[in-house]
Amino acid sequence: MNIQIFGKSKCFDTKKAERYFKERRIKYQLIDVAKYGMSKGEYSSVKSAVGGMTALMDEKSREYEAQFIAYLASQEDKEQRLLENPGMFKTPIVRNGKKATVGYQPDVWEGWASEK
Repeated sequence: MNIQIFGKSKCFDTKKAERYFKERRIKYQLIDVAKYGMSKGEYSSVKSAVGGMTALMDEKSREYEAQFIAYLASQEDKEQRLLENPGMFKTPIVRNGKKATVGYQPDVWEGWASEK
């Protein structure tokens, strides 16, 4: 497995995801998404795996309200704002190759481990 965890340093679910993989001795790479963001390639891969941009956007975040995302008409504008303001991502985003999850989902990750 090639696990990447896109999370925020103060996110409780990100810490739980880290602990999940540590306890099972599964190597992972932690990326602070609020600090480093996500490349367009990573974003498009994750977006297609989780079923679209709305699954990735945290509508309760301060950045979401500050950017007036709800009032933007086009999908492209919303995606551009999301990539420019990575604090709006829901976390953790756990990626395993072409597969990805948003939030704490140990049942799905268990399935990944059994696919070896």
